Amino acid sequence: MRVLFVCSGNICRSPLGAQVLVARLGPDAPAFEVESAGTIADDGAPMDGAAAEQSRRLGGDAASHRSRYLTPEIVESADLVLTAERSHRAAVVSLAPRATKRAFTIKQFARVLDGLEPGDLAGVSTPEELVETVARLRGTVAPPADPADDDVDDPYRRSAATHARVADEIDAAVTVIADAMRAVR
Repeated sequence: MRVLFVCSGNICRSPLGAQVLVARLGPDAPAFEVESAGTIADDGAPMDGAAAEQSRRLGGDAASHRSRYLTPEIVESADLVLTAERSHRAAVVSLAPRATKRAFTIKQFARVLDGLEPGDLAGVSTPEELVETVARLRGTVAPPADPADDDVDDPYRRSAATHARVADEIDAAVTVIADAMRAVR
């Protein structure tokens, strides 16, 4: 299964999400291809230093990351697209309209998973089926009072405290997602 994380520059939030997901998947990580891209990325840039530090703190490996620009082909090859913000999700869907059912913000996907009833996932036996089920049931889970609550702030060129807060938000959501993926694998 291919999981794609998307943010703007592909140097902070999306590589952090991808690296933390791999860490949270643990021994199950080889069953997944986890990657990232950015809507305005310059190809080949290393990860932002403060974001890389947060990735290492959370068990990720930032050393080999190089940014890449998001293309329709990258979106189309993904089974699940997790974006930092709603605007990134809109960009994903505009590049590849068929991705609408498998594109979510990181926090939205975790929120819907948390809001499902135990029986909602009965019979789900693969990560791909998990994505289909979350897509089908996303309307049954109440949205946040403020739609911006499904977004992850951009920490680029901000304080160390902001980077840590953003990393912890991503980690909390990604942990929910990893747990659900491992449970149906």
